[in-house]
Amino acid sequence: MIVNKFAVLLARRLLKISALSRATGISRVTLTQLYYRRTKQIDLETLDKLCDYLHCSVGDILEFQKGN
Repeated sequence: MIVNKFAVLLARRLLKISALSRATGISRVTLTQLYYRRTKQIDLETLDKLCDYLHCSVGDILEFQKGN
């Protein structure tokens, strides 16, 4: 199972979706869906922009956990 840690990452850095959207060019809709774990997939370009801006790795945003 893939665990989405995007909301935790933003909270720890005290970042808002609107500021992140302006800085990266990623739509607020996309970021909001990712934040609230409503998305079923994420574009690699979006991940690339997030990792670049946040200076993190994909593993800081998404994590694989073995399911039951």
